[in-house]
Amino acid sequence: MPAAQRIVIVGDGAMGTVCAIILASEGYGVSWWSYNPDQAQELIRNRENKRFLPGFPIPPEILITSDDKLLFHNAFLVISAVPCKFLRSVWQRLAPHLPDDLPIVSVTKGIENDTLLRPTQIIEEVTGKRPLAALSGPNIAEELARRLPATSTIAGEDIGLCRQVQKILSSRLLRIYTNKDLLGVELAGATKNVIAIAAGIIDGLRAGDNAKAALLTRGLVEITRLGLAMGAEKETFAGLSGMGDLVTTCISPKGRNRCFGEYIGKGKSVAYAQGKIPGEVEGINTCRSLVELAQRHQVEMPICRAVYEIVSEGKSVMQAIADLMGRELKSENTDS
Repeated sequence: MPAAQRIVIVGDGAMGTVCAIILASEGYGVSWWSYNPDQAQELIRNRENKRFLPGFPIPPEILITSDDKLLFHNAFLVISAVPCKFLRSVWQRLAPHLPDDLPIVSVTKGIENDTLLRPTQIIEEVTGKRPLAALSGPNIAEELARRLPATSTIAGEDIGLCRQVQKILSSRLLRIYTNKDLLGVELAGATKNVIAIAAGIIDGLRAGDNAKAALLTRGLVEITRLGLAMGAEKETFAGLSGMGDLVTTCISPKGRNRCFGEYIGKGKSVAYAQGKIPGEVEGINTCRSLVELAQRHQVEMPICRAVYEIVSEGKSVMQAIADLMGRELKSENTDS
């Protein structure tokens, strides 16, 4: 790789920030794009992302910009770190300047409302056919920035791209595995955010460890059930992007979705809870998409539906719990 070649990071949230910091610290040239010119100038001035990842200096070698035309100059790889609901509009803006064969790795976790497309599908629809992959796993941005030990999965049909990204990102403190099941990895990453909202509700209610364990177990069943119906591989959901990401998101005090749910469990409104969380709470929009996918594939997802009813339809938390607990008694290994 020529020294002049660079990795482009699209998105100035917590995960975009930590990707930029880690890659720069490993010696890669990094160009980091912010949608908002004012935010880009704030990052340049402070050399710190005080909004989304405070306390971690941004290395001076990182080029911070909101210039669309020059962004991809000398780029050999792009990491897309944009919230799902903004993903289409961001790539519609950048697509005219994007080289045709430039690979893109998505770290977005969500499912687009209305289209029900996954992040890499959205990117492909907007930018055209190109090498694509998704990076997902139990990766809290702040812990990655602190250089605590972690693992993750890079998934895609292009195994050459996956191995390239695996080599770029792996270090003595970050171990990357490859996986060909792009569908399963992206679906697991999106769905766990909805289960994490439910986990936060349990925390807010102080409903106990028994309830939390039951939620994680049955939540993973729902994630796996939908994934298999859509054609994903069962093993994916027992791996880092499935169970691993689910556990981290549901127990970490730093997870946005869990924190949002905790406010709801304490009796706060959806609007109040959203206002208290820096960054995007992906599970809010994802739960709507999951309800539609479950209907399309004739899959029972009662926990995800309950979260949707709480955050989108105003159902009370206690009524939602009563409805879940009052469902028809069944064998644990049935499909519903």
